[in-house]
Amino acid sequence: MKHFFYIAIAALSLSTQLASAQTAAEPRQDLAVLKQTAEQFLQTQANGLPGEVRVTVGAIDPRLKLPVCPVPEAFLPPSSKAWGKTTVGVRCNVPSAWTIYISAQVRVHGEYIAAAAPLAQGQNIGQGDIAKVKGDLTNLPSGVITDAAQAIGRTAATTIALGAPLRQDALRNQQAIQQGQAVRVILNGDGFSVSSEARALNNANEGQLTQVRTAAGQVISGIAKLGGIVELAY
Repeated sequence: MKHFFYIAIAALSLSTQLASAQTAAEPRQDLAVLKQTAEQFLQTQANGLPGEVRVTVGAIDPRLKLPVCPVPEAFLPPSSKAWGKTTVGVRCNVPSAWTIYISAQVRVHGEYIAAAAPLAQGQNIGQGDIAKVKGDLTNLPSGVITDAAQAIGRTAATTIALGAPLRQDALRNQQAIQQGQAVRVILNGDGFSVSSEARALNNANEGQLTQVRTAAGQVISGIAKLGGIVELAY
C-alpha cells in the first residue's frame, strides 16, 4: 500500500512540474511593444497641434503577464485626449482578448499670445498691447490664443493683467453697429454688388448677425462690419 502511495505522490509531483514548465514556456507579450504602440498612437493624434509635441508614456507593471498579441491596437478612452496628462488604452482582439490602460503625458511647447500691458475692460487691443510668449500650451487655460490676428482689433471683455495669456472667451469683437444707426447695406452676388441705405434695429459686434429696416420698410438680416456696413450674400 505504501508503495502505491509513494508512486501516486511522485506522479502528482511530476504532473505539477510539467504544468509549471508548460506555463513558463508559454510566450508572453513584450510590454515594451505595448509602450511603443501607445507612444506612436499619441504622436499621430497630436499631429497638427500648434507647437513642438513631446510624448511621454508611463511604465507598465513588469509583473503583468499577457498573451502575445500580433497586432495590439491603441485608443483613447472617452474621457481622454492627446493633451496634457492623459490615459491611453491598448487592446488585443485575437487570439486572446485583453485591454490595458497606460498613463501618459503630451506636452506641446509653442507660442501663445499674452498681454504686453494691463488691459482694461472694453479696451480695444492693438499690436502694441500683446506679446508672443513661449511655453507649454497644455499647462495653460483652454481657449488660449496662439495667433495674434485673433486678438488684434477685438476688445477686452474683462480686465486682463500684464503677462496673462489671452483667451478667446476673454475677448469680444469690436462693436460695429448701434441700434438706430444709419447703415449701408451691401448685397454681394456672383459678379455684382448692390448697396442701399437702411437703419439698424439692434446693436451688433463685428461679424455678428444683425437686422436692419430698409427705406421701403422691409426687415432684412446681414453680417455687421466695421464702418456701419451690413453685408448680405446673394
